[in-house]
Amino acid sequence: MAFRVLVTDEVDPEGVALLTAEPELIVDEVPTLPREELLRRIPDYDAIVGRSATRISAELLQRATRLKVVGRAGVGVDNVDLDTATALGIAVINAPAGNTVAVAELFFGTVIGLLRQLPKAARTMLDGKWDRAQFMGRELKGKTLGIVGLGRIGGEVATRAHAFGMHVVAFDPYIADERFTSLRVRRALTLDALLAESNILTVHVPLTDDTRGMIGKRELGRLPARSVVVNLARGGIIDETALQLALENDELRGAVLDVFTAEPLAADSPLRVSPNLVLTPHLGANTVEAQRNVSRDACLAVRDALLNKDLSRSINVAGGAAGWGDLQAALLVARRAAAVARAVLADQGMRAVRRLALRVGPDLAHGAGPLLAAAATGILEGVIETDRLNLINARNLAEARGIELSVGESNELGHPRAVEVSLSGGMQQLAVTGVAPEGSTPRLTRIGSFHVDVNPRQTLLILTNQDVPGVIGRVGTLLGERKVNIAEYHQARLAQGGDALAAISVDGTVDEATRQALLELPDVVTASIVHFRTE
Repeated sequence: MAFRVLVTDEVDPEGVALLTAEPELIVDEVPTLPREELLRRIPDYDAIVGRSATRISAELLQRATRLKVVGRAGVGVDNVDLDTATALGIAVINAPAGNTVAVAELFFGTVIGLLRQLPKAARTMLDGKWDRAQFMGRELKGKTLGIVGLGRIGGEVATRAHAFGMHVVAFDPYIADERFTSLRVRRALTLDALLAESNILTVHVPLTDDTRGMIGKRELGRLPARSVVVNLARGGIIDETALQLALENDELRGAVLDVFTAEPLAADSPLRVSPNLVLTPHLGANTVEAQRNVSRDACLAVRDALLNKDLSRSINVAGGAAGWGDLQAALLVARRAAAVARAVLADQGMRAVRRLALRVGPDLAHGAGPLLAAAATGILEGVIETDRLNLINARNLAEARGIELSVGESNELGHPRAVEVSLSGGMQQLAVTGVAPEGSTPRLTRIGSFHVDVNPRQTLLILTNQDVPGVIGRVGTLLGERKVNIAEYHQARLAQGGDALAAISVDGTVDEATRQALLELPDVVTASIVHFRTE
């Protein structure tokens, strides 16, 4: 199967080459397209890769009936309607690490330029002047650098700040103490505490509802006199009007802005004439090395998502996962265990699943979020009308149908790579357990109270019957007469002569008429057919 990929916004050729090298990918490279032209073309593509120039709007995503992946060759995804992409099951992939060094180096370049008045000095030299005396500068050594957000870029800035002899303090409630310790950064418990001692303040956080305008008039007023404020992250995190006023009132020594609330910055913007303000046109990732890195990272992730269904780099997979190389078998077990439980409960008269509880062994705890999404997929496949059901949107779709979802780690499942899916609705409940051993075939190991050992491949028949002689033979004969080939037949019982359960893995599909014929056999009580979706 071939996939078509649209590459736009002048993504670096080294990344594009990773896509064009794959025979299964048909790649079209085009300049940044006008909105109407992009809307017209997008239905033909399975993936789009671009930078910030192309807006991936809700309208565009809804037109993109084949689209599976959006690749952003950069960190931010402000130009992507993430909620709509998630609802439609479209993976959104960015390149969060490729421009880290470029942004960190730009921070020091612009701040040193500001403190040493380099832009002004350079302009006077071009005018033929020699005004050395008026350009007295300041050093970084001994100054306190306050960092809001100690993620990748914030950490790189902190590392380099030590080389300049700076004191480094940071505020980030989402980062563990161990990272602060390893980076030799002192933790500020509140934003106000950070502001109170920051001679130079820099923000390295995404633009969200929580961070929009987080540095406003009040916060700027809490900085020590003659401080410097820097925003190389996203426009809108620092209130531009408040910053301009603080500069005009000489409350700050200066500021650096590489990003703006509205880009490109208007030619008549008052920021252009604010005193002691260094402005750059969103240059954070604008190095040859950074563009090469983010292009490679984004294109590799898009390639793997299309060809290998690896969504580990998707930022809108609920729960995320550090790496999916060891999760593929477990994802299959979770999805198929849920499908088995749903089918069996439906045949027992349960009208709707109300709760999905997932338990995973300790070796799978790192993938709990994607595994829960996989189980939700197993409940919904074949039930809802969408051809875009996947790990991206399964949890949202399940919750929208009123299904309560939960996940937890357990040491009581008998295997470190075990997965237990428990479904309930009304008074009915059923748990199905499986294991995904490394280097071995995934298996279902328990259905309700019955221990089984069967590979959930293609189609699975689940029968309950009385434990009396002849049942297995009659079932096998009927399936043979109907040209149903048995791959595995596992019979389990709780006690001799009591209830029994058969898990029968078969090739191909089994029709409803065959299920009814099985129910008519002596001593067969229930019969459920589970056709597993293959991708």
